[in-house]
Amino acid sequence: MNGWVGLISAIWLAGAWIRIYRQARFYQIEEYMSLRYLRWIAARRNRWLPTRPALAWLFGSAMLMILTEAPGSFVPVLISVIASAAGIIPPEEGEIKKQFRPTPRARRLLGAALSISSVVGLAAAAGLAALELDSDFAMIAALTLGVVLLLLAPVWLVVGNLIMMPVEAFFRRRFIAQARTVLAELRPQVIGITGSYGKTSTKTYLAHILNGRFRAYPTPKSYNTLMGLCIAINNDLAQDRSVEYFIAEMGAYIPGEIARICDLVHPRIGIIVEVGPQHLERFGSLDNIASAKYELIKALPADGVGIFNWDNPYVRAMMERGYPRTRIGVSRERAPDDPNAPRYVASRVSESLDGLRFTVTDTESGENAEFVTPLLGLHNVTNILLATAVAVHEGMRLREVAARVRTLQPAESRLVRQTLPEGITIINDAYSANPVGIVHALRVLSMHQTGRRVLITPGMVELGALMEQENRKLGEIAAQHATDVLLVGRDQAPPIHAGLLNAGFPAERVQTVETLSEAVEWYKRNLAAGDTVLFLNDLPDTYSS
Repeated sequence: MNGWVGLISAIWLAGAWIRIYRQARFYQIEEYMSLRYLRWIAARRNRWLPTRPALAWLFGSAMLMILTEAPGSFVPVLISVIASAAGIIPPEEGEIKKQFRPTPRARRLLGAALSISSVVGLAAAAGLAALELDSDFAMIAALTLGVVLLLLAPVWLVVGNLIMMPVEAFFRRRFIAQARTVLAELRPQVIGITGSYGKTSTKTYLAHILNGRFRAYPTPKSYNTLMGLCIAINNDLAQDRSVEYFIAEMGAYIPGEIARICDLVHPRIGIIVEVGPQHLERFGSLDNIASAKYELIKALPADGVGIFNWDNPYVRAMMERGYPRTRIGVSRERAPDDPNAPRYVASRVSESLDGLRFTVTDTESGENAEFVTPLLGLHNVTNILLATAVAVHEGMRLREVAARVRTLQPAESRLVRQTLPEGITIINDAYSANPVGIVHALRVLSMHQTGRRVLITPGMVELGALMEQENRKLGEIAAQHATDVLLVGRDQAPPIHAGLLNAGFPAERVQTVETLSEAVEWYKRNLAAGDTVLFLNDLPDTYSS
């Protein structure tokens, strides 16, 4: 009987390994933040108590108790094997947007978690076998041990992460030290960019403009954490000694994160794009978000340069604090002749499907230039102004900047417009969504007048207490611009749906689907040449699963 107990335990242990591997993807999405990952697990019953193993345990235990008087010892074993095999069959994963990345850290974490679960499982199985229980009770105990091993898969990951922390700290210190060495050897001028949103776009535009005269390297994609910047420095910057400007995007989920990045790269120029409720859930208040972003300005040397979006009241308050000595503000709301206007002002702004056109005035010198760009979205006027302020400060002429602006291209998945061969126009604004950006994206959608205008969105997340309110506003705004709305997922849909109906949107023109794939299939079946689809935001798997 001891051998059968071991077999049952081994089956469930194999199921635990499968679940550990699958859960590692979500742990990775949550950036190995244990409390956040455990909150995600606890939020839904099917995450911490999946149906199949629970039913398999319940069925197996019940059958063993019913058949306890059955002759022979093989019936309990057969029931237990069948129940165990059925219980470990993993459920369908559904739509996967972000695959698990087997990075060195992820492999070390998996190794630790699998080892811990194995040691605990085998030790428990050995102890159970030593009790020499009757066959039916031994099988019930083995089933119970097995299902517990499987259900605790998230715990094995968290414990594995805790055990590996000293190892990860060692590799982290070594990787950071390597990045410091690279920067010390190359000594590029470092430009830091932060903000609740608009960081990546501004970084992309600034790099393109500066590369008209200099050699600038921006951190790739949305690499904006300390380790992300180290990867960019060690893998890319170290291979190109011609770089004069290193443009470092800086994100933050907790206070002090930007300060640590600045301690590594030592920026001379700092750009603050926006302060808004993005990640409000993590910071608790807009004041806390503003304080986190201001860490970039505090890290600048006294003779450094701060570039500020004057139109955002939180950013303007940073500029008015008086540090550093050189502070440059930009605005698309103030008139050039306004005595309170900041240094660079955009006026006569117009937007069409061909892009943006506006006049940029340097209120200090009086110089102005016409800017024309294929970029869409009025918020990009501010992003271009911020990049312009840096470029002119570094020696480029305003008209030289204007020439580079003509060839700007949008950052990945940020208001990228494309017409398919079948004549349907796709507007890809799926990277993220925020209360400011959604307004401009929907304005772009409404400029298409030749057919149906379809909004496909899962709504906005990480807005804390404002999430329901802002998603309701999204629905109200969407009602003014879209002819059809597809809401993706059930969690954010109700407030958006309520906002749509409250604004008089026809109920029959809005529907909710479970996955993005369903939404794509819908537009392929129902739309024709001349119709337009706006993909607004695409949530990570932790929100859509």
